[in-house]
Amino acid sequence: MQMESENSIEISKFEWPNGFYSDAAHSGLKATGDDLGWLYSKVPASAAGVYTTNQFQAAPTTLTKQTINLDHSLQAMVMNAGNANSCNGDQGTADAETMQRLTAEKLDINPKLVGVASTGVIGELLPMVKIENGISKLDLTKTDAVTKAILTTDTHPKTITVKCLIDNQPVTLTGFCKGSGMIHPNMATMLGFVTTDAVIAGDQLQSLLSTTVDQTFNQITVDGDTSTNDMVIVMANGMAQNQPLTTNHPDYPTFVSAFKTVLTKLAQAIAGDGEGASKLVEVNVSGAANHNEAQQAAKEIVGSNLVKAMIFGEDANWGRIMQALGQTNVHLDVDGVSVSVNGIQLVKNSMGTGFNEDKIAESLKAKKVTIDVDLNVGDAFGTAWGCDLTYKYVQINAAYRS
Repeated sequence: MQMESENSIEISKFEWPNGFYSDAAHSGLKATGDDLGWLYSKVPASAAGVYTTNQFQAAPTTLTKQTINLDHSLQAMVMNAGNANSCNGDQGTADAETMQRLTAEKLDINPKLVGVASTGVIGELLPMVKIENGISKLDLTKTDAVTKAILTTDTHPKTITVKCLIDNQPVTLTGFCKGSGMIHPNMATMLGFVTTDAVIAGDQLQSLLSTTVDQTFNQITVDGDTSTNDMVIVMANGMAQNQPLTTNHPDYPTFVSAFKTVLTKLAQAIAGDGEGASKLVEVNVSGAANHNEAQQAAKEIVGSNLVKAMIFGEDANWGRIMQALGQTNVHLDVDGVSVSVNGIQLVKNSMGTGFNEDKIAESLKAKKVTIDVDLNVGDAFGTAWGCDLTYKYVQINAAYRS
């Protein structure tokens, strides 16, 4: 692997890090295609996770959180689409535990090293005969089939592989996720998984994940709804044999950069693949009093249905951006806010600039729309990602169960 400098990272073709395997199968949870899969490490891996804050947290999400919290270790994740196993009471808990046990038995490992993830329709019991049959079909391969097996209304799998050098050893980070609707996360997003062969302790990994999720997955919104099943899980199996990564390690900033790249690209992929979406929207807020307010303002704007409809309609109705911003409690200069869309300034000193309507309308036809807002009260910066609101979103969700 060639690097431009010892601190550089590179986005590479998809591949699993050393010691990781996966597989997927059709179990019958969905009418066609793979709907169940697993992720396996040759050795127990340091593990970290973040989870939905929805009060109706699904049984597999709760079980995985409890499992990782034992000692921040995992060796496998089993996952399914088509059924969320949420709001199913004691039976849902028992079924999640059965998925954990069946996977452990097939892999001949301790059940307490197996996490479980589910996504799909809420309130329907898992058909455990189908689950057991699906798990029995799984093998240890290097394919990317599992990245497709977790999809629901997604239009495509979302994956990324990033490589870097740690202690002059090649380290690989590979992530994949699903998410298209019910995306308004707090501490996670729909389902996300990151694997790496780096050596890093579980508590250090947890700290890094929590910090990075706040800057990436927590800054996307599609429809303002937080799922019962959201989680992001990271597994680091140490097979790259670098010196343990800590904040004092000279190459720690390189690993952090690679890790943030993985989570950022996955978060953007979810936002861009929002149900029915035709455009990815990025909002950058500068001049804020502090980072939290910058993040809050950016997410409020990108999550506004009026702004999302404006983007879909390719209409530079900048007043919708101002109203979304104004309904927050962030500090701002009411007479000094600036707004630009795709580099064209629409607002200066909180007033319209008399911009060229034809030029901005043409710009809004792009697949990515970038909104830059300056609050003019400080030097903090924040970013959020989302998508436009289309007729297709309503169509998809009106017929989700049929």
